[in-house]
Amino acid sequence: MSDADLDRMLDQATVRRVPAGEAVFEQGQKATAFFLLLHGRLKVMQVTPDGQQIIVRMVHPGDIFGFAKALQRDDYPGTPVAAAESLVLSWPDTLWEELVEKNPNLVVNAMQSMGQRLQEAHVRIREMATEAVERRVAHAVLRLAEKAGKPDGDGVRIDFPITRQDIAEMTGTTLHTVSRILSGWEARGFVEGGRQKLVVRDRGALATLAKGGE
Repeated sequence: MSDADLDRMLDQATVRRVPAGEAVFEQGQKATAFFLLLHGRLKVMQVTPDGQQIIVRMVHPGDIFGFAKALQRDDYPGTPVAAAESLVLSWPDTLWEELVEKNPNLVVNAMQSMGQRLQEAHVRIREMATEAVERRVAHAVLRLAEKAGKPDGDGVRIDFPITRQDIAEMTGTTLHTVSRILSGWEARGFVEGGRQKLVVRDRGALATLAKGGE
């Protein structure tokens, strides 16, 4: 996009600061806008018909989210909750066609984003259907380290508050199981935990576990 096109697009955006723990919108709410995360992290929650809460994806800076129109829906399928204080841009859904007409690359970028999201969903479904819990947890922690990792001494720190309950909801298991796994990893020096903190100290060991090794 040219600077002039970008300025016009930003002129039509609404800026919102989202405190940690606050939702940007609620699952089932009528979709009237699409969003871009500028800063912070969001965890997208869904409540299943039987009342179970799961985290279906994490939203990282630069990600588009809440684009229900692309899913042929008129409501939002999940609830994005700020894992850390976040800064969000939004545009009314009614502006999408105008923006696309002036900036065709937006369509390509949106399709790539949706394709990547679909691929990630397929991988998680396969993991949940075929892999033992420890492998699923290892995959989840490695993905977090890749997407949101910051150097921390000889390790990689997940750069937003993350709880064991969050990891349980990402991997379709229980808090008790995740606590047992992470405590075992801490004892072996693979990770370092703390209150809403996780540092990966041995990515190689977790990669071996994710592949099914001992």
